[in-house]
This record gives sequence, structure tokens and C-alpha cells, in this order.
Amino acid sequence: MSSDLTVIVLAAGGGTRMRSKRSKLLHEIGGRSLVGHVLSAVRTLDPARVVAVVGHQRDQVGPHIVSLMPEAVLAVQEEQQGTGHAVRIAVDAAGSLSGTVLVVYGDTPLLRGDSLRDFAQEHEGAQSAVSVLSGVVDNPFGYGRIVRNDEGDVEAIVEERDATPEQREIREIGSGIFAFDGEFLADVLPRLGNDNAKGEYYLTDTVGLAREAGLTVGAFPMDDVVQTEGANDRVQLANLGRELNRRIVEDWMRAGVTVLDPATTWVESDVRLAPDVILLPGTQLLGATVVDEDAVIGPDTTLKDCEIGAGARVVRSHGELAVVGEGANVGPFAYLRPGTELGMGGKIGAFVETKNAHIAAGAKVPHLSYVGDADIGEGANIGAGTIFANYDGTDKHHTSVGKGAKTGANNTFVAPVRIGEGAVTGGGTVVRRDVPPGTLAVSGGPQRNLSRRATRARERTPIGEAASAEGES
Repeated sequence: MSSDLTVIVLAAGGGTRMRSKRSKLLHEIGGRSLVGHVLSAVRTLDPARVVAVVGHQRDQVGPHIVSLMPEAVLAVQEEQQGTGHAVRIAVDAAGSLSGTVLVVYGDTPLLRGDSLRDFAQEHEGAQSAVSVLSGVVDNPFGYGRIVRNDEGDVEAIVEERDATPEQREIREIGSGIFAFDGEFLADVLPRLGNDNAKGEYYLTDTVGLAREAGLTVGAFPMDDVVQTEGANDRVQLANLGRELNRRIVEDWMRAGVTVLDPATTWVESDVRLAPDVILLPGTQLLGATVVDEDAVIGPDTTLKDCEIGAGARVVRSHGELAVVGEGANVGPFAYLRPGTELGMGGKIGAFVETKNAHIAAGAKVPHLSYVGDADIGEGANIGAGTIFANYDGTDKHHTSVGKGAKTGANNTFVAPVRIGEGAVTGGGTVVRRDVPPGTLAVSGGPQRNLSRRATRARERTPIGEAASAEGES
């Protein structure tokens, strides 16, 4: 494929059917915006230049494109006068063109880079002035039809509104994705007219002009024509999202990942999974989550931007920006907030919430606890119902629990405080001062058992009845 490749991304449309204050192109499926998926495919081609045409809501779309592809040139289409007009603006922004020019749409999230590469190579191999990526569909309504002559050569692309009844029966459609010889494109764009039902400058008219000049025109049918579908409303967006997820999940299964129920498993585009990972029903892996081999995730678990070590288990839990070490266990019903790091073989158990917590190898927080802004040493065990009271109403403070420490149930650590290595705290203890290594800390007074006299006022209650029975015996 030519090293002098220009890609024009058409991203100026309004998307009014989306009924949104946000640009259609910024709506997401698979963890990326629609235009983000397209730019990802384009990047794999390593083009010499990329020009994105923006128009409607360009204050949103332009910065988003630049954030994803800083090298892209933005061209502004002030008035939307058709695809031919948009491409002319892009060519003006790019300057002189040579080599191959690809034109793609910014709302086709299933488009793959290898498909674009194959198309560009076929175009160049045929030495065509213009080529269109086409497809054969059961219902061609709304699409431009590929009109061929008796020899099978492409003569024209006719838009739905301008097609005759006979042409509307044609099932081969143009996807809107084109490849051009750069010099031909620069020459033909000023000659496009707008004498059509919509009064717009159609890029498809370049086909007829190329034929009139005796140049080669190509149409390359694509088996997987779904790659070229766009999203015009939220129903189509959801359908494309479901199809994208199906493809992602199937790709991971073919790569050695076990997915028990693909229909309820969602894996976004930037997730990375090792062979022999097991995903149980109801699992959602989002963002840049990475899961190492032999880990088991789910059921009913959502992880976003998390790292899960080999052989770890995360059950019915939610995590974001958290790290779970090799062989560690999480859940059920745990909430791992950003900054959580669980070491190798460690445990975050049922109904435990953690935030900015570093829990070392073999350390355990098994039950019903909140751990915030804390370091828990290797092999330490945190008793059930423990609260790390890290916030004084103004500032956050840190708690440190030493290696091998054992804390009792229903403790409260009033930060900042240190629990030394091997230290022990009694049940119900409120720790307000540092506990030296190897010592026992208790804060409650001695237990008192009150006599029957103290329960006399409750004689008609179960407590009083039990006390009377004890006295009679």
C-alpha cells in the first residue's frame, strides 16, 4: 500500500435523531466514542496525514478528535452541503495531494483497520481513479445503489432519492467509504454539481465523472458489510454496541478465554485478557482492565480500569482503578474504589469497601468493613465490622496496620494512627493512639452484670421475665 496515504474522516453531521445535547460522534459503545473507534482503525494504517471535517457541535467534536489523534488536521464545514463539499474542504486543508486518499465516516464504529487496508490495496492494485467499498444487502433502502453495465463495470452510484424504480431493486450498495487517486480527486472536486433532489454536492458523482474521462472505477464488495453501518439514533447505537460486544467476546473466546454466558458478558475494546481466564455470567470488564491467566471473574461483577493477577478470584463485586494480586480473593459484594491494592494471596471479603488502601500479601479484611487511606501489613487480619475513620470533616488522614497484626471485631481506628507489627486490639476497641508492636490495646471498661433489682422496672418485658425466672431458680 502507498506510503503517501491521506485519510479524510467525515465528522460534520448533525445527528439530530440522536436527540442529544452531545454530538452523535461522541456517544460510546465498547468503551470508545463512535469516532474514537474509527480513528483507532485509521491509526493502524499509519497514514501520512489525517484530516477530520467537523461542523455541527464542532466545539465538542474537534477537541475530542485532537485528544485522540493530535496529529489530525481539523477542517471546518460551516454549512453542510453534502459529502462532496466536505471532502473539498478537507482537500483544501490538506494542501496538495498525491498517492491514495481514503474517505471514511466518523460514525461507523465496527470498521476495522485490516478491512481498510485490504480495500486500499485492492484500489491501488486495480489502478483505479476511484473505488467504493460496497456490499450486497437484503434491504438496500436508503443507500446509494451500485449501477454496473453488462460487463460488470461500475457506471455510477445513484442515491436513493434519485434512483429509478429499476435501480432501487439493485441490492449492491455503496458504503460511502471511498478510495481515490489523489491527483484525480483534486481535479474532479471543483467539477461536482448539485443538480439533485437534495441540492447537495455528492461525492458519489465522482464515479460518473471518472467514467466520462475513461478512467477505471472499482467497487469492491465486502462480505462483512456491517462494518460500514452507522448509528443515526439510540436504537441503532444499542444494536451496534451489542454487535461490537459479540465480536469482542467471540475474539477472546477464540484466544483461550472461557466465557460461560456471552449474552450477559460485556468486554470493552481496550480490555486485555490472558488465556485460561474464566468469565462468569453478568460480568462487565470496562476501560483498560487487564486480567491475568487463570483468574475467575464473576458472576455479577463490574471492573473498570483494574488489574487482576493470575489465579485471583473476584465474585459479585465492583472495582475501579484497583489492583488485585496473584491468587487473591475479593467478594462477594465488595466495593474496590480507586487506589485499592490487594497483595498476593490477600482477601477483601463480603461487604467490604476499600479506598486508597494498600493491603499487603496474605493480609485479610474478611467482613463488613471500611478501609480508607490505609496500609495493612503482610499477614495482618482485620476483624469484622472495622471502620478506618479517615475523615475528620476537613482533611483525610492515614492509618497503618503492621505486619502480622490481629485486630478485633467492631474496631474503629481514628486516623492518624499506627498499629504496630504483631499488635492485637480487643473487640469493640476505639483506637485513638498508636499501638506499639506486640501489645494489646483495649478501650472498653470492664464488663458489669447487673442484678435482678436493676431489671425490676422491666418485669413485664421478656428481660424482666427472664430475670425473675433466674431469681426463682
